[in-house]
Amino acid sequence: MGQRDEPSGSPEANDARDARWVEAIATGDRRALGDLYDAHAGLLMSVALQLLPNRAEAEDLLHDVFLEVWRQAHTYDPERASVRRWLLVRLRSRVLDRLKSHAWSRRRPLEQDDRRADGDLAAAFDAGRVSALIEALSEEQRAVVVASYFEGQSSSEIATSLGIPLGTVKSRMAAAMQKLRDLLEGT
Repeated sequence: MGQRDEPSGSPEANDARDARWVEAIATGDRRALGDLYDAHAGLLMSVALQLLPNRAEAEDLLHDVFLEVWRQAHTYDPERASVRRWLLVRLRSRVLDRLKSHAWSRRRPLEQDDRRADGDLAAAFDAGRVSALIEALSEEQRAVVVASYFEGQSSSEIATSLGIPLGTVKSRMAAAMQKLRDLLEGT
């Protein structure tokens, strides 16, 4: 990769640049991994901070995602998704793994729990609760919520990826948010 590629500003050029970096990472190019990290870590970190209970866990998750990119770059298929979306899907998968892990750990008796801070226990409880609430949504509502909050897609991107009108995306999102509010008020 010789000279570092600078973002051009156009989404198509950035997608092409990102794909070149992933291709280089697949051949063992550490600098390309650093460039990809520099270009996307901010977005991934902000999404992780919204989904996980604390900054340290979000930082660990970000590290795990880029370690996975290093190991799995050869599996990237530019025909299926942009690099940005591919990274967000990997992040989402790792978040779900952690939320499931938190839910599992909540089933152990408290005296066996090695976490002592009340904040950690509350955060684990909240993470499991969020996962359960999302599962309570209809399949259509869950699709738009997951695409928006876990994959970082805009309403327009969701409409395109699901093949539905923009207004339908917005109405499903509004209905999902209302259902989540109602469920939260009932607990």
